[in-house]
Amino acid sequence: MSRNGHKRVCIVVTIAIVVMNFGLWSSLGAPVAYAIPCGVNCENITNTPTVAVTLNGVDQTVSYALAFSLNNLSALGWNVTVTSTQFATGATPVRTLPTTASSVTGVTAVCTTGQICTALPQNAVIYPVAVPAGNSAPTPVKLYSDQSNTGIGTFDLSATITVTVPANAYAGTYTSTITLAYVIGP
Repeated sequence: MSRNGHKRVCIVVTIAIVVMNFGLWSSLGAPVAYAIPCGVNCENITNTPTVAVTLNGVDQTVSYALAFSLNNLSALGWNVTVTSTQFATGATPVRTLPTTASSVTGVTAVCTTGQICTALPQNAVIYPVAVPAGNSAPTPVKLYSDQSNTGIGTFDLSATITVTVPANAYAGTYTSTITLAYVIGP
């Protein structure tokens, strides 16, 4: 048995959404306005992931689904990027998981029920993708990359994210903030 016995590690993910506008204009010539909850050409997180693992003295991997909806009316293609802060406890002494703890292992995209999708997304990302992490969130990487003339409509996406908890992790509640950004263009 490990020094941690059967204590648990609870992993809590908080989420931030960043929407980037790179000169996209509506058909009326006015700048596109973004709204939360999601409006036109934007994304909206639809769940709050939390997972737990019981420490047993060996490396373990847990996974969670990060669900979000995305509305895209542009034929220019789009991508979603991800970055995060390092998983850390809030108590002193602060304990952390490695900055390499999280990876995206896949993303599914389906047309949102009741919506019209004129072209299903065609993802160009190859998985797994390491989720960057640091004391402050480092440069993001592409989580999903849609091709031009596809991905037009409103979609429900689900990213499967794994977190590796090393055998020598201390018991506690670890939190990380994941930041997603929706960007027009491939």
